[in-house]
Amino acid sequence: MKVILIEDVKKLGSMGEMVHVKDGYARNFLFPKNLARPATESNLNIIEEIKRKKEAAIVKEKKLAEELRDKLSLVSCTLAVEAGDDDRLFGSITAQDIANSFEEEGFSIDKRKFILEEPIKKLGVYHVSVKLHPEVSGDVKVWVVKK
Repeated sequence: MKVILIEDVKKLGSMGEMVHVKDGYARNFLFPKNLARPATESNLNIIEEIKRKKEAAIVKEKKLAEELRDKLSLVSCTLAVEAGDDDRLFGSITAQDIANSFEEEGFSIDKRKFILEEPIKKLGVYHVSVKLHPEVSGDVKVWVVKK
C-alpha cells in the first residue's frame, strides 16, 4: 500500500514522502497514530499545505531567533559573587546563574541554550555561546565581579 507520511517516522521516511508499506502496518500503526494517510491526490494536496505551513513557521522562528541574537549582542550581564584573595570564586557560575541574570535584564532564555564548556570559577569577562535556534547562535558577554 502506498501512503503519504504526515510526520517523520524513524526508519521509514520524513514528512511528505510517499512510501510503500504493508497493508497491516498502515492500517494498524500509521493510520491510527495519524502518522500517514493513503496516497490519493486530495491527501497529497493536504500534505503539501501542511508542509508549507510548517516551513513558514520555521522561517518565522528563525527570524525571531535572529532578532533576539541581535538584541543580546548589545546587552551584557553582571554577576556579583563572593571570591577569595586570588580571584577564585567560592563555588562557580553555571548556565542557570547566567539565565537568571538575563531574566532580570528582561530576556527569558532557557538555561539549556547557554553553552558552557565548564563552569566559570574565576573573576573576569567571559563570552558565552547561546544557541537560540538550530541555525542561529550568538555570544553574550558575562561579567563576573567581586561582591
